[in-house]
Amino acid sequence: MAVPQVAAPPPATRRVRRSYRGWQFVGPFMIVFALVFLAPIAYSIYLSLYRNRLIGGNAFVGLDNYTQALQDPNFWSGVGRVGLFLVVQVPIMLFLALLVALALDSGRLYGKSFFRVSIFLPYAVPAVVAALMWGFIYGSQFGLVGGINDALGISLPDPLQPSLILASIGNITTWTFVGYNMLIFYSALQVVPKSLYESAAIDGAGQVRIIRSIKLPAIRGALVIATIFSIIGSFQLFNEPAILRNLAPNAITTYFTPNFYAYSLTFSGQQINYSAAVAVVMAVITMIVAYVVQLRGTKDL
Repeated sequence: MAVPQVAAPPPATRRVRRSYRGWQFVGPFMIVFALVFLAPIAYSIYLSLYRNRLIGGNAFVGLDNYTQALQDPNFWSGVGRVGLFLVVQVPIMLFLALLVALALDSGRLYGKSFFRVSIFLPYAVPAVVAALMWGFIYGSQFGLVGGINDALGISLPDPLQPSLILASIGNITTWTFVGYNMLIFYSALQVVPKSLYESAAIDGAGQVRIIRSIKLPAIRGALVIATIFSIIGSFQLFNEPAILRNLAPNAITTYFTPNFYAYSLTFSGQQINYSAAVAVVMAVITMIVAYVVQLRGTKDL
């Protein structure tokens, strides 16, 4: 007679203890991130919902400050000015940075390390120092332009006049950030497999074809990143107008750029709440433009 086999009891399920070790590593960063990034944003939004009245003190006004900002011609004048700056200056700067990066990557440039460091060096100059230095160069009465006029007996256009001031600021920004963007492009080019160049050369492709068909598609992600950084930097334009305003008060108004307008409202006009609303609106515009560029740039990646 067969003895019936008794099924063995199922093994006891071992309860896995949740580990919080990962939070111990990211926790300090999250705390600092919340204090220096999220908290100021939240406080700015809070300030933008109030208005300081002569009677009643600081009163809640809802979205009135945002409505005023959207109807403010000074604000939109600054937005249009940085928009023009972005459309003109950013392509020129990125083209020059890409040109230098391709030249360094070609292997036909002697003293490559020297040129790479020399072109990147202006980025190490603080923005305030760079603006002061170029402001002295632009000076038609005391600077390099004035010295050339006196030495040669000619009359060069004043770079600080209202019609040229935006181009002069663009020149400072280009001088500063060409090396930064060059390094991004050059680093991206270094990870492209050399076998692709060798195969293209065997097939008879020239340097122009290699650049167009291999190098540019390979660094498209770096191009998108540099473009987004440049867009954000253009909308945040502040240092150069703030420094050059003392040299060209007739050319640079208090609303020359949105950031400078918000600064002037806060420290000169004592309109902290409205300034916070202007800053929030400008941040939203910047995020929308940067996001659209990112979508268009990464669509085919």
